[in-house]
Amino acid sequence: MYDRYNRKLNYLRISVTDRCNLRCVYCMPESGIKLMRHEDILSFEEIVAIVTEGANKNISKVRLTGGEPLVRKGLVNLVRMIATIKGITDLSLSTNGILLPQYANALKAAGLNRVNISLDTLSAVRYKKITRVGDIRQVFDGILAAKKAKLNPIKINCVVFKSSKEPDAQEVNAFCKKNDLQIRFIHQMNLQTGEFSVVEGGEGGDCKNCNRLRLTANGNIKPCLFNEMTFNVKKTGVDRAFYLAVMNKPKKGTKNKSGKFFSIGG
Repeated sequence: MYDRYNRKLNYLRISVTDRCNLRCVYCMPESGIKLMRHEDILSFEEIVAIVTEGANKNISKVRLTGGEPLVRKGLVNLVRMIATIKGITDLSLSTNGILLPQYANALKAAGLNRVNISLDTLSAVRYKKITRVGDIRQVFDGILAAKKAKLNPIKINCVVFKSSKEPDAQEVNAFCKKNDLQIRFIHQMNLQTGEFSVVEGGEGGDCKNCNRLRLTANGNIKPCLFNEMTFNVKKTGVDRAFYLAVMNKPKKGTKNKSGKFFSIGG
């Protein structure tokens, strides 16, 4: 699929849930959120049908996100289903890592290729402050589990608040070099004001080369994270939703005053 600006769209990011076991300050209010109704959330069969249609349109890369995707019951089964779809050659997962000790081996066996794990600091105190409820030891256990399961390459997503030269970011960088992990510095974004930049060490935020569409847990295909346009597969049909998202993908991101990271997947 090519959009109006001749960008090849071959990457679908799928938010499988808006639920999360953390409350990170840059993502979710401390009091929590109004959750989507269970009946509005796509079933695994519906997700597979959407990915299959996407694969027919040359989607080859899929990433599962949240919320925290591993809190979605039975996610290993969804991975297994997507991994069998002809044309999907890269299947990955973004996670906070806490549940990886429980699921890493099963995810690998089901066909998951690799993971991105969030880690913004090496300080247990700072981690607790950022996540409000998290125990950093569980993340380290998750990274080790991913390594043992060979979910490679393991990429660390490190959110920076001003610069990748911040002490926390540099400590995470040193940790990654020591442990054969790839690091991606993600500058803190703001959907409402349109603040975003190109990910250091990654491709996100590079509008002129953007190759992605997003699918929310309740069936909205979004052409751009920093835009309010959305096309619901249940209302328009899957083929039409893909078409409208591709044809309406903006040249560059602007603002998204109604969107939230926890429901779009970042």
